[in-house]
Amino acid sequence: MNAFDAYRPRTILLSIAALLPLVMSGTLSAATREETISVVDMDKLQWKDYPGLPGVTFTVVDGDPSKSGIYTIRAKFAPHTMSQPHWHPETRYVTVIKGTWWTGAGPKFDPGNTVPVRTGGFAVHTPKEIHYDGAKDEEVIVQISGVGPSGTIPVNADGTDKK
Repeated sequence: MNAFDAYRPRTILLSIAALLPLVMSGTLSAATREETISVVDMDKLQWKDYPGLPGVTFTVVDGDPSKSGIYTIRAKFAPHTMSQPHWHPETRYVTVIKGTWWTGAGPKFDPGNTVPVRTGGFAVHTPKEIHYDGAKDEEVIVQISGVGPSGTIPVNADGTDKK
């Protein structure tokens, strides 16, 4: 036992005594809650049409996909809506919130050759790899996170970027 160990219980008790009035008054707990967690009310977010992809709407949940840093968006695919082959410069992490999301790989658009990702499922889009995805018979909602800046680069059937 060293000299510091003898003072430890007293130091802990003094710290608790100093914080107790703040906790009891609610001052500390309210400030801590606001700084610790931000709750996003999904009913208050604005859904917008996804440019160039009729039948898809999206909303930014957190961050800004066009800037450096972490972002999270949600996208809704109307039934029978799929994206054409494309790629993204960043890794994208996708969680299916509603429905079955279908995803395929490569520059040849082939909805019959897609893999289902059901509600609660998770997928990772590797950066710069060509893929396509969307909904078949039902509305699908996915949540996508990544580190921006984000982008969607459409490709031709031979895999070259569309201009």
